[in-house]
Amino acid sequence: MAEIRLQQLAHSYQRQPRDAGDYAIRAMDHVWEQGGAYALLGPSGCGKSTLLNIISGLLEPSEGQVLFDGRPVNDLSPEQRNIAQVFQFPVVYDTMTVFDNLAFPLRNQGLPEERVGRKVREIAEVLDLEPLLQRKARNLTADEKQKVSMGRGLVRDDVSAILFDEPLTVIDPHLKWKLRRKLKQIHEQFNLTMVYVTHDQLEASTFADKIAVMYAGQIVQFGTPRELFERPRHTFVGFFIGSPGMNLAEVRTDGDAVRLGDIRVALPGPIAARLPALAGSRLQLGIRPEFVHLRSEPGADAWPVEVLHAEDLGTYKILAFRLEGAIFKARLPEEQPVPEGRAYVTFPAPWTLLYADDHLVEADA
Repeated sequence: MAEIRLQQLAHSYQRQPRDAGDYAIRAMDHVWEQGGAYALLGPSGCGKSTLLNIISGLLEPSEGQVLFDGRPVNDLSPEQRNIAQVFQFPVVYDTMTVFDNLAFPLRNQGLPEERVGRKVREIAEVLDLEPLLQRKARNLTADEKQKVSMGRGLVRDDVSAILFDEPLTVIDPHLKWKLRRKLKQIHEQFNLTMVYVTHDQLEASTFADKIAVMYAGQIVQFGTPRELFERPRHTFVGFFIGSPGMNLAEVRTDGDAVRLGDIRVALPGPIAARLPALAGSRLQLGIRPEFVHLRSEPGADAWPVEVLHAEDLGTYKILAFRLEGAIFKARLPEEQPVPEGRAYVTFPAPWTLLYADDHLVEADA
């Protein structure tokens, strides 16, 4: 396994890029530590697959370096980098049996047949492929083919890293959770460096120890699922992570506080002290629906709001309300009654965040 380091890495599909908008990957530095289980999360077109193909050697970056354990590998082929990659759609040899598909990478290395058989059966057991080992790959379902494709990436224990490019796209929804757990089990069992590309936050959170969130060709935050949820460092992370995403509303400064319409929102002292330096920035207040406190009766420091509508999702409800012209959402327990017409809300200070030009304002910045 290898540590993968990106140094000032950037890529453009244009011959002569002129500005940041011409880059699919903007200049970045990042480290995937040896033996980690990582997810690369973001919407379509943000640069996830481009970055993965640069790491694997399928694509040469326009600028910067890729290093494995401190050694530059820009000039090395995927074979020389010793990378296993599993793609969005299955890559299998239809005329071979499942056993021979799984054995193919090992036989190419010239390993003894006894060791090949032992390793194939080990991976087949983990992926529940044992009953299919003697079946021709052309007779498999799409789900089964993708499991074989994943097995071919996992069967070698000498690879530098295994890269997954949205590997569960063709998998039936009820099998996705099981396969994510299987991958996690394999990671824990064999201590493999894994990078898993997806646009699905649930897939990312259930597979990875740490998630890199990509937006517009950049990694805007790298952290645990909890860190991304509780303290998104970019408004995109707040919006993209969570269902529904973070409430965001534009505010203006007012001394040591900010104003949302006619409401004055106090800020912690260290954050308030930074307000003068943020003059001219676009300021937004952010709070997740889970942290909004909503009740039917007035109370100290509670603001009156107009209730718009509620969605009952079975185990909880999502209530939309209007506060000073801005639309917010609150997540309510199933047993909490939905107020009609008017309600009262408070934003707990620990969960109310301030953003300047889309970046989190922090006390120690």
